[in-house]
Amino acid sequence: MAFFYFDFRDEEKRNCRGLLASLLVQFCVQSDDCYDILSHLYSTHGDGLLQPSDGVLLDCLKDMLMVGKLGSTYIVMDALDECPTISGTPSAREKVLNLVTDLFNLNHPNLRLCVTSRLEADIQTVLLPLASHSVSLHDETGQIEDIDKYITFFVNSDRIMREWRKEDRDLVINKLHRRVAGM
Repeated sequence: MAFFYFDFRDEEKRNCRGLLASLLVQFCVQSDDCYDILSHLYSTHGDGLLQPSDGVLLDCLKDMLMVGKLGSTYIVMDALDECPTISGTPSAREKVLNLVTDLFNLNHPNLRLCVTSRLEADIQTVLLPLASHSVSLHDETGQIEDIDKYITFFVNSDRIMREWRKEDRDLVINKLHRRVAGM
């Protein structure tokens, strides 16, 4: 199992290269065979002096996934919507979506992919045709209620906000409640 969180605060955790590097290291520590594959990549790239391309990293990941001893393999990618779409052709998000498509197209019988994201049109366009299961929490009543409860709790318990007038706190709570659907 490998897990990757796309973090808007960290440039290295918002792109395909960061994802690939993380997955390779995670599988490497779980399997001697995967370690050997990554070690070979390292040695063929000047013992770390040369940077492999994203394509080479992807090939290394594919080699790891084909190791028969891994059994069921789970890759979880959380918050894909945090990948930027604004710069580069293809954009960082488009590269990650291409990677997900490549992994899906391996038709690996033991590979399970779980991708979480807000509902973004480009992500839905690529992932929905690939998905065997799709769960949307976006409009779930329980999800919205939990967010509303958190907002109310936070505004009423925050040390600075508690000093505000009740009308001001209520205004903030009401404004945020109306925006919950946009998360």
